Order: sequence, then C-alpha cells, then structure tokens
Amino acid sequence: MIISGEGPVRQVTLNRPDQLNSVSPGLHRSLATVWRDLSEDDEIRAVILTGAGRAFSAGGDFDLIARIAREAEFRYDLLAEARQIVREMVAFPVPIVAAVNGPAVGLGCSIAVLCDIILISDQAYFADPHVSLGVVAADGGVLAWPAYMSLARAKQYLYTGDRIDAVTAERIGLANEVVPHDELMDRAQALAARLAAQPRQALKDTKRVLNVHLERMISSVIDFAFAAESETFALPSFSERLEKMRREG
Repeated sequence: MIISGEGPVRQVTLNRPDQLNSVSPGLHRSLATVWRDLSEDDEIRAVILTGAGRAFSAGGDFDLIARIAREAEFRYDLLAEARQIVREMVAFPVPIVAAVNGPAVGLGCSIAVLCDIILISDQAYFADPHVSLGVVAADGGVLAWPAYMSLARAKQYLYTGDRIDAVTAERIGLANEVVPHDELMDRAQALAARLAAQPRQALKDTKRVLNVHLERMISSVIDFAFAAESETFALPSFSERLEKMRREG
C-alpha cells in the first residue's frame, strides 16, 4: 500500500499491480489499520482510494484464501481484521473517494463500495463471487449493498456473482459516476480537492449523521454474517472446490 499526497488530500493506492492488487495478509492488515492512522492527522480533509495498474483489486489472493480454509486460528484473526476494515471505513471522519480504475472483485468490491463517493472507470466492473466460490459474502456485499440498491438487486448479484459493469453500477446506485478511463484520476483529485475545501466540521458531522444509517444496518447483521462466512470457509466442500480451482489454474 502506498500513501501519497500532501496538504488536505491523501491518496491510498493498493500496490500489487502484478497480482491485480489481490489482497495478501500484509495488505489485509494495512487495510484494517490505515484508516485509524489517517484519522489522527487533522490536516487531512479527504482521501482517494484506488489501485495501481489495471485493476482496483481482484479480492483475496489464492494463498490467503487457502490459508483461511486450512488454519482456524488464522481464519479467526483475519475475519476480525475484516470486521475492523468495515467498521473503520464507515467511521472514518472525512470523505473517502473511490477511484475504481479496473475490476473490483470480492473484498476489492467491498472496500470500494464502503467509500463515500464512488467514481468508476468506464473500463471497470464490480463483482462479488463469494457464493459462487462456496462462502458467505460477509465482508461487504451483504452488509452494505442493500443500502445502495434494492434488496432484490442485491440478492441477484450476490447469489449469482455476476459482473456489474460501470454503467449498470451507476444505474442501480452502486457507483456515483462513470468516468472515461483516462480522466478518472483527474476527476477523483478534483472532487477530493472540492470536498477538502468544504467547512471541515460541517462535512465531518454530515458524514457521521448519514453513516448512522449504514452503521445501524451493518451492526444488525455483521456478527451473524462473519460467523456464517467462517463456517463456510471451514467446510470440506470449500477446500475441495479450492483445490479444483488450483489444479485448473
């Protein structure tokens, strides 16, 4: 992960481009701690979250997922971190602008959608294939999607794992704006600068009030969601499915 910028705007970049910014244990840990670290800097008024290279994030990397299935203690610790990611992003005091520069899949989709304003490249898409892989979609999809789209839509895309292209994402409420790919970062930086220029306390407290709705929704389901996800990670059928995927490349 790279944190860049100065003055009132910071940029957080997921930086594993050769692996499509898939989430390793180290990156997962960074995602759990970066928001509290940034919140301690009173100079920061807005943050941009994006990915290096051609993807936003492909979600958990294969070795991470295999270890979750294999090691109960690691699974417990990682899912505790996942809870922390969700709660810290929602509680972060200033706006987070997602610049979704490419595919955002699984956990990658979750962290994008937990941002306050979501700009998506016309070449990008969302997908949450947890169910198709045999696990509960606990780290974002079931928690937040019903706040942004109809419950029927959320069920459709979580049950099937189908891709949601940029235009569809904007239409159903999962993204704020589709941006031509080459203009994405300029648009994100301009928006972040505009937000940073707003009166800080008014913006901060408006975000806090709005996110009370999201916090209450998440709090009502988060414990069950992660407990259910943990159980499905431990199923022999999941390990068998994972091994089949490894063999097929």
